[in-house]
Amino acid sequence: MKGFCLIILGVLAILGSVEGDLEMGFYGSSCPKAEKIVQDYVNQHIPNAPSLAAALIRMHFHDCFVRGCDGSVLLNFTSASGNQTEKVAVPNQTVRGFDFIDRLKSLLEAECPGIVSCADIVALAARDSIVLTGGPSWRVPTGRRDGLMSNASEALAQIPAPFDNITILTQKFANKSLDLKDLVLLSGAHTIGISHCPSFTNRLYNFTGVGDRDPTLDSEYADNLRSRKCRTQNDTTTIVEMDPGSRKTFDLSYYALLLKRRGLFESDSALTRNSNTLTFINQLLQGSIANFYTEFGLSMEKMGQIGVKTGTTGEIRRNCAVVNS
Repeated sequence: MKGFCLIILGVLAILGSVEGDLEMGFYGSSCPKAEKIVQDYVNQHIPNAPSLAAALIRMHFHDCFVRGCDGSVLLNFTSASGNQTEKVAVPNQTVRGFDFIDRLKSLLEAECPGIVSCADIVALAARDSIVLTGGPSWRVPTGRRDGLMSNASEALAQIPAPFDNITILTQKFANKSLDLKDLVLLSGAHTIGISHCPSFTNRLYNFTGVGDRDPTLDSEYADNLRSRKCRTQNDTTTIVEMDPGSRKTFDLSYYALLLKRRGLFESDSALTRNSNTLTFINQLLQGSIANFYTEFGLSMEKMGQIGVKTGTTGEIRRNCAVVNS
């Protein structure tokens, strides 16, 4: 009986390694250089284009919120797919870094054909680029497989929008098994990067449809945005820092600005109008930067495991932009 139990346990262990969760060093035997190839490429190129760090973490976020972290955001529309993919959805029209992921995929295919998923490349590149810019690190267990479907309408419905209120944000995060603390921490990625005027100009020019401003936005900040950045409501090209004066530094200043009513988006401002999220913000500001990095990393690791495909689900794409034929 003891031997039979050991056999059963052995079979379960094998099944667990095939169908189970992600694991650290998943490519240790199948492609030992995989993670170093990603890290080396990031280290080589991100210093020349540091804004890509924010773009890559945003790509990772947008990928995970639709069908899980499966690289579905990378897929191009084809006649065979029969639908518009996530790439063309409004939330993803300003996502950058697809070429960067494609070049990484080429390097990994040359080293280990058909082994490393596009979803894992996105997850690793996002983490490594943030680390290189002086930001936090976090564990990135691997073993994700790539999805076969991508739908623009799903992206529009599921990705948190800059116009969302706290009720909608709470629900969208809860749908992905993320809580209010994760909402506050992951919003902290707004400490780096940029946005475009259409994501917030309604707050400056036409908040309730009668040519008014959002009264929750600091008036001096609003005046500055109108006079120096988004000078018309129809400006679609001007770039605006999400964390003015500190956008190149992964720090706590984003949260400090929220308390001054200088969050750029309605979704930023919403975090201050819920007692639980406001408590989390104050706790972060009263704590150390090291604490923020640790907490942020834990939420990133949690996000990176949303709806992952492992084992025999999905595939390992040869080209990140198209499913295998």
